[in-house]
Amino acid sequence: MFLDDTACNLASLNLMQFRDADGEFDIAAFEHAVRLWTVTLEISVLMAQFPSKEIAQLSYEYRTLGLGFANIGGYLMAAGIPYDSEEGRNICASISALLTGTAYTTSAEMASEMGAFPGYQENSASMLRVIRNHRRAAYGEAVDYEGLNVNPVPLIIEGSPDPALAVAARSSWDRALKLGEEHGYRNAQVSVI
Repeated sequence: MFLDDTACNLASLNLMQFRDADGEFDIAAFEHAVRLWTVTLEISVLMAQFPSKEIAQLSYEYRTLGLGFANIGGYLMAAGIPYDSEEGRNICASISALLTGTAYTTSAEMASEMGAFPGYQENSASMLRVIRNHRRAAYGEAVDYEGLNVNPVPLIIEGSPDPALAVAARSSWDRALKLGEEHGYRNAQVSVI
């Protein structure tokens, strides 16, 4: 859910491209791709053409991005993990958390150089609350979310088929929160999954 009359330019990373020769998920390559595409999508905000003046204005003011991934089913199948299983959901949650946490980290780094999105100051308390809640979910916390009526399903590392992926996801949210508290974010939204 986001603001009416906004748009985000979309890009999806093919997860099969991050399966290394040993069948493991290449975390470093994925983080690199997420960072690269976050910057690319940020640039595209200035270059995009929008269908109305209102959409163009709000897209500029909130600098919404739409980074995502594709081929989760193929990746899970190649890894021998059933799509509709706890293990499959854990991998999907880990990848989703790593993508979004890394993209917000990159957004905060861009904000340190170019400034936060124009609507950040009036939304900073809410934005940081959302980032803290994402971090709590990445750390597997089941309670103490801020301002939510329904708690998210937390990411659980214990029993994960790829615990290194889940740990990387947690670390990405540590960085996203720390840098966001210092600099704000260049983008109000970074992912669409």
